[in-house]
Amino acid sequence: MTKHSDLNSAAIAAHCATGASHVAIEVVDETGSTNADLLARCATLAGPTLRIAGQQTAGRGRAGRPWVSQADASLMFSLAWRFKGPLHQLVGLPLAVGVALAESMTALGVPVQLKWPNDLLKDGHKLAGILVETQQAPEGNGVWAVIGCGINLLMPDALERQIGRSVSAVPWLAQMERNTLVAALLSRLAGVLAEFNDTGFTPFAERWNALHAWQGLHVKILDSGQLLQQGVAAGVDHLGRLLLRTDGGLQEIMSGDVSLRLSGE
Repeated sequence: MTKHSDLNSAAIAAHCATGASHVAIEVVDETGSTNADLLARCATLAGPTLRIAGQQTAGRGRAGRPWVSQADASLMFSLAWRFKGPLHQLVGLPLAVGVALAESMTALGVPVQLKWPNDLLKDGHKLAGILVETQQAPEGNGVWAVIGCGINLLMPDALERQIGRSVSAVPWLAQMERNTLVAALLSRLAGVLAEFNDTGFTPFAERWNALHAWQGLHVKILDSGQLLQQGVAAGVDHLGRLLLRTDGGLQEIMSGDVSLRLSGE
């Protein structure tokens, strides 16, 4: 099996589809956070840039939570992409990224589902997380989004104990040559991001809903542990808002930093 130390930018580029050929690819053995690295350089980036690390010592998830990982057990990367539209048009971006990753994995023989707003699930447990951070481009020239992805390829018992909850893994993909795997994910992401830049989230809503893990299930919306709403999950709308059927009618939930849980949890 290819280890993270065998990741190579030229090898990744060689396996990429034509639509990703304009993406600069950076490989490092270790860094604090690939998202933080790229955010610090948004003002000087020449174009789309993928930064992938074998190990991140300060990886982050949503709401500032740490992303616990282990070298060779996880695949962690960030992709900086400049969008032409204003910031509010990027609300559905994490969901579109989820569609890209889920479709990539399904094509590679690993069917996964999506949990609103930015997780991938396999067998009901978290397999991957997405963190999107934004920064205005210089001279009002659009918005840079730095899209961080963390995927559990293997899940050693010690790492699962450290995370503190059941998570999923994809040993099938862990056996895949790592540069080829990264290239497959990047190729699909590049296509999706180019489309999103032109159309926004609207054409992705149906694709997202087809992969929705909790469709028709009773869920609750939490904010810092406090119950905000509960109802039946009914997919997402054209903006990427969660549709929740409640006693008071259909509610649209914006993501922000709220958490979604099944009612029984």
